[in-house]
Amino acid sequence: MTTELERLPPRNLAEPLGSGAMFDRIAHRYDFMNRVLSLGIDRSWRRRTVKRLQLGERPRVLDVATGTGDLAIDIARLTPGATVVGLDPSPNMLAIAAKKIDKKGLADRITLVEGDAQALPFADCEMDAATIAFGIRNVPDRSRGLRELARVVRPGGRICVLELGEPRKGVLGAAARFHTRHVVPRLGALLSGAREYRYLQTSIAAFPPAEEFAAQMQAAGLHVIEVTPLTFGACTLYVATPAEAV
Repeated sequence: MTTELERLPPRNLAEPLGSGAMFDRIAHRYDFMNRVLSLGIDRSWRRRTVKRLQLGERPRVLDVATGTGDLAIDIARLTPGATVVGLDPSPNMLAIAAKKIDKKGLADRITLVEGDAQALPFADCEMDAATIAFGIRNVPDRSRGLRELARVVRPGGRICVLELGEPRKGVLGAAARFHTRHVVPRLGALLSGAREYRYLQTSIAAFPPAEEFAAQMQAAGLHVIEVTPLTFGACTLYVATPAEAV
C-alpha cells in the first residue's frame, strides 16, 4: 500500500529561508546531515518526545513540520494503535517521508499532507495530540502556529514542541555554541553543498531562551506542563496542553 500524500492548494507567496522551498533543495541530504551534525542524538530526543505525549490506545496524532517523517514514524512504531498525520510545506521532504513510511510498512497508519503550520487544515479538537520537532523556529508567525496547535488538539491532549537552541551557560554550553555557530554551517556546506545550512545556525542562535518561548506558548493559549533541556541545553522539549483544559 502506498502512503497517501494529500496536496493543498499552492501558496502564492515569496519563499524566504526556512520555507518549504528551502527544504526542498536540501531534502535529499537532510537525514544524513541530521545524523552527522547531531551525532545521532536526535533519535533519542524524538523517542523522549513520543513518551511525553502519554498517548492512549488508539490516538489520532498530528506531527507538524514532519519533514522526512522520522517523528511520525516513531509515534506510529512506539504506539501501535496510533494513526498519524504528518504535515509539512516541502513536497520533496514529504516524498522522502512517503518512501520511508512505505518501507517500514506503516502506510496504512501515517497520512502525509502538504500544508502550513499557520493554517492547519483540521477541525477544532480533531487531534488527540500533536508534535512539532525542529520546526517551530521556521514558522514565520510562531504565535499563530502555536494557536493552531492549541485549536486542533482536544482538551487534555498533549502538545510537544522539540526545538534546538544555544546553551547560554557553562563550559559545555560554550562547546555547544561553537558546534552550532561554526561546525554546523561549515560541515553542512561541505557535505551537502547547500548554503542553506548557514540559515540553520542563525535560526538556532536567534531562537528565544526556553523561559521566553514557554511564555510565548502560554500567551498563545497553551498551558505549559514542563520545559526540559536535553543534552546540556542544545535542545529543549516543551510539553503543554490546550489552556482551556486546565
